[in-house]
Amino acid sequence: MTPIDLIIRLLLAAGLGAAIGIEREFRHKSAGLRTNMLIALGSALFTVMSIRFAAAAGTPDRIASGIVTGIGFLGAGAILQSGGTVHGMTTAATIWVNAAVGTAAGAGEYAIASVATLITLVVLALLQPVENYFERRKP
Repeated sequence: MTPIDLIIRLLLAAGLGAAIGIEREFRHKSAGLRTNMLIALGSALFTVMSIRFAAAAGTPDRIASGIVTGIGFLGAGAILQSGGTVHGMTTAATIWVNAAVGTAAGAGEYAIASVATLITLVVLALLQPVENYFERRKP
């Protein structure tokens, strides 16, 4: 992997994380622009490092599983329960997906990372009215 490849992977991860973060900022959610950029960038960096050291260690998948575990704790911190209502599930899921986007970008899977980001943005932006409709119909 050349230094240019490394830079492209990290910048793409940060950029895709920014796209998701901007959507979260528009909705005034706790995990916004900077948080999502850092999650994607960190995941990409761990992925790049695991690829670079795979020859020596022989187990690059351990880093990916570590990312999933770490992000699980971060996502769990976004979930709040108040009485019978749970808040933050979408934010937690967004954190999880964003880490996967960063991992894909770090692995050089630009198309996968970009398409996953696009799908995430569609789900977050376009399905909110549908969710609101069903929420209003609950007894």
